[in-house]
This record gives sequence, structure tokens and C-alpha cells, in this order.
Amino acid sequence: MNFTHTPVLLNETIAGLKNTNGFINPMGTYVDGTLGGGGHSLEIAKMLDEKGLLIGIDQDEAAITAATERLAGHSGKIKIIRGNYSNTKNILAELNISAIDGMILDLGVSSYQLDDPERGFSYKTDTALDMRMDRRQGLSAREIINDYSEMDLYRVIRDYGEEKFAKNIAKHINRERIIAPIETTGQLNEIIKAAIPAKMRVEGGHPSKRTFQAIRIECNRELAILKDTLDGLVDLLKPGGRLAIITFHSLEDRIVKTVFKKNESPCTCPASFPICICKKISQGKVITRKPVTASPLELENNKRAKSAKLRIFEKNERPDLHSVPGDSTM
Repeated sequence: MNFTHTPVLLNETIAGLKNTNGFINPMGTYVDGTLGGGGHSLEIAKMLDEKGLLIGIDQDEAAITAATERLAGHSGKIKIIRGNYSNTKNILAELNISAIDGMILDLGVSSYQLDDPERGFSYKTDTALDMRMDRRQGLSAREIINDYSEMDLYRVIRDYGEEKFAKNIAKHINRERIIAPIETTGQLNEIIKAAIPAKMRVEGGHPSKRTFQAIRIECNRELAILKDTLDGLVDLLKPGGRLAIITFHSLEDRIVKTVFKKNESPCTCPASFPICICKKISQGKVITRKPVTASPLELENNKRAKSAKLRIFEKNERPDLHSVPGDSTM
């Protein structure tokens, strides 16, 4: 199966990476932390000269293969590495790079991953439970479904899927796996269906959507990695460098918004203080006060862009700027 993935918010993301002078630094160093099929990376590579460098990172072997082919015409200024963006600092250190001009993260699941039945991401096909973005890791959806306690399943489905029937779904899963292990997406679909009232199944879209999302997030530690990594990615930016992140559901967007806000206004002094005494220094500014969303034209051509939100952070040109006391607006 060919790796296909239409890059979401492509023009908006590339525009967001441009510095205050309105251009990508042709001699700069940029990182695509979720390389995928290489759609965003290709546009960046076109703007780099022979002294520029684009580093593409992805944990999916199929993505690495597809992006390598797609970016072959720019191979002299591109390094492609299989790994997770959470390891960006170490990857850069191995390349003797201490800071970068810009970085993008597209946190969505690729069309290839969703559509390939062997990957077990989709509730639309009956296949083995998997959902691993990096198939080298041990934990898969099957282990989560069969080995997690009923309470832990409830927590995962409630917190990561924002599913109001999480308790009943976890109860039904536990009851069925006592009889026999749950091995396929089809089995899980039927269990979820039975746990949700018929009226809600009609009105609320596909009954498995939220639960499958939750299991995928848990399997790949998506939210934990994002939360634990963002501050470090901001630190890697050169003065004036930008970090652009595309999210696809509210939990991801909330984390990005909160971390960007904290890096812009870290001061913990009461608003009544005339000056900052906590000495927590602002790392930069949020460029997108409201997230950028897909245009009607893009939505017409790519329905998967519907929930996409782009937020951009810019590192301070001056590293000595302090926060305004009590300033936490966004």
C-alpha cells in the first residue's frame, strides 16, 4: 500500500515558519518532527539553498521510506532520521547542532496509517488490534484492551476519548475478555456498540470513534510526549525562530495553548506588583492568538482538515525580556 497523506494547512504552516522579515532563512536549519509523507518538508526544502538543512524525524518506517522518495530531489540538504520528536535535542546534538531556525509538528494520524488495514488504527475495517505508530515498540492496542484493569480502561477512554459512556464501555470490554481475548477491531467495535444506547449511536456519529482515539493515544503516549517535550523544543529555537504545531483534537490543542502561554508569560508575581521579582523570563510570544484553521477550499478537498488547528510560537529576539507581573492573557 502506498503511503499517501495530504499535508494539512500547508500554506499556513509554511507562512507561519517565516521570520519577522517574512522569509524562510535559506541557510537555516529546520526540523519536521513528524515527517509523514514529507509534504510540509518538501515546501521547506524548496526554500533552502546548499547551506540550509532540513531534518525530518518520524517513527513510522513506511513514512521514512515514502518521504525519502518524495524528497530525493533535495537529498543534499535533508537528513531523515527514524525516531520520535521527543528525542529532537539528542538528534541535533549528534549532528553538532545546538539551535534551529524553525520546527513543525503535524500531530495527526496519516491517511496511510488510517487506511492501511494491517495497522489497526481504523474502526472501519476488521483487522488485528495494533495502533502502534512505531511497530518496534512492544505495547499495542491488543495489550491495552486485554491487560489493562477495568478502571484503567475507563480512565483512558474517559480522559483521552472524552467519551461519556467510558465506564460502560470499559465494563463491557472486561466482561467479554474474561470469556476470550479480544483480538480484532471488529470485535472491539461490536463491544463498544453494545455499550452505547441505540439512540446515541444514531445521533453521535460512529460509536467507536472516541474509544479508538483514546486507545491510540494511550498506545503511543501521544499526549504525555507532547506535554513533556514542548518546553524543550522552545529552548532549541534560535532568537526569532518559530515553532508551528498542528493539532487535531481538543486535548492536544489545550496542551499546546497552555505551554505556549506559559513560555510567553511565565511570571508568577501578583498583578499588583509594579515589577517582576520572580525573575522568570519570557521565552517569546504567541503569534496565533486564535488557532489557524482550514479554509473552506481546503475543507472541500480534504475532509480530514476539519478539526486541524495551527498554533505558532516565536522565540524572543532578545533573551533578557521579563514577563509582565500577573500577565496571563492569551
